Amino acid sequence: MPHRFDFLVMGGGVAGLSFALQAARHGTVAVLTKRERGEGNTAYAQGGIASVLAPTDSFDAHIEDTLVAGAGLCHRDAVEVTVREGPTRLKELVALGAEFDRHGGEFDLTREGGHSARRVIHAGDITGREVQRALLAACDAEQNITFFENTAAIDLIMDRRPHAPSSRCVGAYALLENGAIERFLSKVTVLATGGAGKVYLYTSNPDVATGDGVAMAYRAGARVANMEFYQFHPTCLFHPEAKSFLISEALRGEGGKLKLKGGQTFMDRYHPMRDLAPRDVVARAIDAELKRTGNDCVYLDMTHLGRAYLTERFPNIYATCKAFNIDMAVQPIPVVPAAHYQCGGVVTDLHGRTNVPGLYAIGEVSCTGLHGANRLASNSLLEGLVFGHRAVQVAAEELSSLSLPKEDPPAWDSGSAVDSDESVVVTHNWDEIRRLMWNYVGIVRTDKRLMRARRRLELLREEIRDYYWRFKVTRDVIELRNIAEVAHLIVDCASRRKESRGLHYTLDYPHTDEHQGTRDTVLSREL
Repeated sequence: MPHRFDFLVMGGGVAGLSFALQAARHGTVAVLTKRERGEGNTAYAQGGIASVLAPTDSFDAHIEDTLVAGAGLCHRDAVEVTVREGPTRLKELVALGAEFDRHGGEFDLTREGGHSARRVIHAGDITGREVQRALLAACDAEQNITFFENTAAIDLIMDRRPHAPSSRCVGAYALLENGAIERFLSKVTVLATGGAGKVYLYTSNPDVATGDGVAMAYRAGARVANMEFYQFHPTCLFHPEAKSFLISEALRGEGGKLKLKGGQTFMDRYHPMRDLAPRDVVARAIDAELKRTGNDCVYLDMTHLGRAYLTERFPNIYATCKAFNIDMAVQPIPVVPAAHYQCGGVVTDLHGRTNVPGLYAIGEVSCTGLHGANRLASNSLLEGLVFGHRAVQVAAEELSSLSLPKEDPPAWDSGSAVDSDESVVVTHNWDEIRRLMWNYVGIVRTDKRLMRARRRLELLREEIRDYYWRFKVTRDVIELRNIAEVAHLIVDCASRRKESRGLHYTLDYPHTDEHQGTRDTVLSREL
């Protein structure tokens, strides 16, 4: 028998938990998490949450900073909503028990790249972990919320019966930890699955970030936009044994300087804001310097700030670097850019609704128009809080008029699929996709590189489709299928944008085209 809930939420980060907590007041909620419920991008967010909290700051300033970083592609209405509703959502989070750093009783606000003022609230250098802790504790107190851990969504369930008024999303098929595939039926289905950093060889993201929500939504007929704008964080720890460890932008906000191997600074040659330039500028600058010098990394120098300050302000980063024999109090930190944040995604309105009835998307998986061509630092946790709340407002109103189909959708049919004896295919294709995306569709692109990527992806996707239908579904296969789909969407969007803007930089079109640039790159699949 299928599981039945009023709301089905896929993803347990800031957006999904914010939605679940509010939705529990209106009905039953299922939250599906692909690994343990605390594992996701939210828990790894170091910097903080940007919001206008200081009397010397203003909504207009935060809005303008976001628009400038977004390089002309932000939707002003989405920016206005996020910035103006942010302080209220933050106060609600504090009321739930989230604890942020304070100085003299007031919030200790820091500054990050692209911001004109100190407006980033933080909990040391583990802000995301604290946000998630508070939200999970609040959700645990709600009887209407049920968590299903280690449960990987495979595809959305669509009600496409001939007599149905319209094709509607009514839930999802999901793979349980024991290998069973079950139906989760819901009146409202919410994608809060995060980003897709694992589509690239080097990323700050955890292993769960495989673009599942974007891929499932696209296969179901949802519009997807602006996937060419993938943000590369300028500074991830460069060490052979360090995996995906981010060196927060807050370090540069507090005075850190980027330097070459010989100790020379270089950001003054790339932007007036130097080390506090927007992330796309800093990542390209580092990429250019690495190509010019042939070095493996650049260095972030914090030594002038002293050990006492560094251990108090950045305890987690300090301890992690020390574990790799890097004492940031006396030696610069080796860093390189890495895939970090998906600025495009599933197209939604200002309440998280997609063009597929019954389907919502919130957080990094969505494309609300907030980020435009480049996300402003620390606007992502803010977006999750704001849109998690806004989506519930509309979804709760719709709930009373919705009902599940009287006939249950068919159970998952494995057909003649058998257990795989060729798992090497999954491993090989996974590695090849991530490497070709890094080499051909990374920080700097060309038409020739994109064409090479497109051709190889077509072959890989065909191999993966064949494997998917021949063998029984596993979590690895689900993720491989999804990163291949997302890689295809990134290449398709990048090929259509004949200009350089924000995070999309191509040597064939190095200038910004104001005529094209005001339009989103929107893709949809014919069903």
